[in-house]
Amino acid sequence: MEEDKKEFCWVTKLDWLNILSMLNLERINQIPEFKKEKAIRKITKMHSTEALLEFEPSYLDKLVVNELKELMKKELIQNERKQREAEKDLREKIIPFKQGGIIKLDPRDLPKDFNGDPKELIKYFKKIFGDDDDDNNDDDKDRYKEDNTRYYI
Repeated sequence: MEEDKKEFCWVTKLDWLNILSMLNLERINQIPEFKKEKAIRKITKMHSTEALLEFEPSYLDKLVVNELKELMKKELIQNERKQREAEKDLREKIIPFKQGGIIKLDPRDLPKDFNGDPKELIKYFKKIFGDDDDDNNDDDKDRYKEDNTRYYI
């Protein structure tokens, strides 16, 4: 029981956001729970818990990342492949905007209920490119009174 508490103590020093960024992952759910536990057990076996408690958190993160890289080779390769394909698709669909910007459209990519309305098409593109700003979020219509002139003294 005491050993479990010590193991828990060194695991609390881990920065999972840092670990995710080192693994090029976006969500903690992308790491299966059993692989996390397996990596933690293996690291605990390789090093004594007292030594693990004395290590710097950044070094512990690197230990866990290295162990998870070995355990998750397939998943990491698939994730990297998906990211490359998404970047490639984005580059293929949009020719650089320096020369007027041509967007290649595939009718199958348009929404099913698209009826040719240009406003709906603009909303669809805003949704695709992550620009969900509407005119309703204008600075002049803030519910808080503040200086909207942008002059600061």
